[in-house]
Amino acid sequence: MLDTVEVKLGLRFVRRELLSLALVHGSFVNEMPGARAESNERLEFLGDAVINAVVAQEMYLRHPEWPEGLLTSARAAIVRAETLAKIAQSLELGQHLLMGKGEEASGGRRRPTNLEATFEAVTGALFLDQGYEAARAFVVRTVGAELEDVLKQRPPRHAKTALQELAQSMGMPPPTYNILEATGPDHAREFTAEVTVGGEVKGKGSGSRKALAEQRAAQQALEGLGHRL
Repeated sequence: MLDTVEVKLGLRFVRRELLSLALVHGSFVNEMPGARAESNERLEFLGDAVINAVVAQEMYLRHPEWPEGLLTSARAAIVRAETLAKIAQSLELGQHLLMGKGEEASGGRRRPTNLEATFEAVTGALFLDQGYEAARAFVVRTVGAELEDVLKQRPPRHAKTALQELAQSMGMPPPTYNILEATGPDHAREFTAEVTVGGEVKGKGSGSRKALAEQRAAQQALEGLGHRL
């Protein structure tokens, strides 16, 4: 199985046990105690940080004229759950995930959150196996099309700022944000936020930080109101 995964990834791992671990879903560990000591959650945490660092570095170097706010917005536009899940799907990572029977029966191999997490875990595994530069090359290669699209566009506005300006233009009070829940272990928290505009919930979003969850909620609200950044 690992040979097939490596061919699809265009990689060759030195410590193949890291790649193997990146393909272990938490449900497999729960249903098969003793078969695996741990799931890919720790690698997912590490990979998320590496991907964000790589994308931030690329934008920082390519656009020295962009201020911090624009860099943050552009990074959020690239490192989205949907984008990473789409990339993982193109790499057929879901097909090779070890998962519990219940998770698989409920469509776990196609679930975007699982796909996103697996892509992040593979990136984290590569970082441990071969270092930052190898992980950077992999991320730039796989996320490259999305990166290029965002960087070629006009500098993006911060979604929360854009939503506030839109609400103001419609004669409404500023949008309000509410953190609905925080799940996951301390090292890999996942926050879910909602935004209310004009007394109605217009968007929801999730992220590893409260600010990122709110940003994604604002993005969804903008799209629902027919506006794009």
